Amino acid sequence: MTPSGQFILHITTAGERWDLLAWQYYGDPTDYSPIIMANPNVPIEPVFGAGISIALPILQQSAMITADLPPWKLSQTASA
Repeated sequence: MTPSGQFILHITTAGERWDLLAWQYYGDPTDYSPIIMANPNVPIEPVFGAGISIALPILQQSAMITADLPPWKLSQTASA
């Protein structure tokens, strides 16, 4: 997935983590790299305190993902 240039603003609660935000917004806890890159002023700590503003890039699916789909799935993604 690639960043689209648009963001969602998330205000942290105590105990949230980069991977939990990736899971919550992207469905993949390992996809936290775009979030870290979009927030260069936020220290990379294991857990957030409360009240930190985090910009979450809105990601778009890459064309490579659909290229790996079987033919009967390609027609479904074209109509979506």
